[in-house]
Amino acid sequence: MAEAPPEDFAAALNAAGLDGWMAAMGLQLTRATRDEVEAELTIGPQHRQAYGIVHGGVHAGIVETLASIGAALHALPEGRSIVGVENHTSFLRAVRSGRLRAAARPIDRGRRTQVWEVSVHDDDGRLCASGRVRLLVLEPDAVLAGQRPGVPG
Repeated sequence: MAEAPPEDFAAALNAAGLDGWMAAMGLQLTRATRDEVEAELTIGPQHRQAYGIVHGGVHAGIVETLASIGAALHALPEGRSIVGVENHTSFLRAVRSGRLRAAARPIDRGRRTQVWEVSVHDDDGRLCASGRVRLLVLEPDAVLAGQRPGVPG
């Protein structure tokens, strides 16, 4: 019997109208499963630093966002949540315009931590940034900055 394909949550997450950083940057998920998260971003003036190239913080934000979504999709069925504890992003190629495409895949998913690797490519498929994120898996009753994660303050 063939294994069912993984459930893709990208459309549901995009439709949910996620606010915050993703909305401000215009980052759109194209695939979101427990095993892989992909997204696209059309570069605009809000993404560029003083030299006219995409700001490193944009690359680091994409890396952390995709890793966090993938890790959360893996942890949420067990009632757990995720928080990033380390983000190491390398900037490999300057980009001024076009579209960025990123993909995240797990390296390790343990009971207490997860590690995800993310690559960001330009329109020509060239690697622009690469990163690795370590995430802490929080128990259902965990408190983060004075409240339970996912519960509005």
